Amino acid sequence: MSFMLSPKRTKFRKEHRGRMRGIASQGSRISFGRYALQALEPAWITSRQIEAGRRAMTRNIRRGGKIWVRIFPDKPVTVRSTETRMGSGKGSPEYWVAVVKPGTILYEMGGVAENIARKAISIAGSKMPIRTQFIISDSDSE
Repeated sequence: MSFMLSPKRTKFRKEHRGRMRGIASQGSRISFGRYALQALEPAWITSRQIEAGRRAMTRNIRRGGKIWVRIFPDKPVTVRSTETRMGSGKGSPEYWVAVVKPGTILYEMGGVAENIARKAISIAGSKMPIRTQFIISDSDSE
């Protein structure tokens, strides 16, 4: 259909679910742009949701500015086929997710006016399955 984010290769095909605890230590500061979208809750964000947010932002700022996607879906989520009896192993990988903790920066934007960035980032935030907030960097990194 369309381009979806996923790793080119992984060491293992299937992964444990794990648990999301704590807050983001890395990836919680604005590094590239001036404005950013920050996660306030823990979640798995699918590659489709990441792409939907990116597209919404790109469409909204038209020609101007730059967007950085700060998360990458590197965790495979397996799904068992329907009406399968217990046992018979783990399902096959269906889609990819990015594990997001509270405080993680999802997207960054630079080179546009604040009102345009605020509008574009709020639209991207509405595509996410969690509560997010718009933040502005203290230093001028543009």
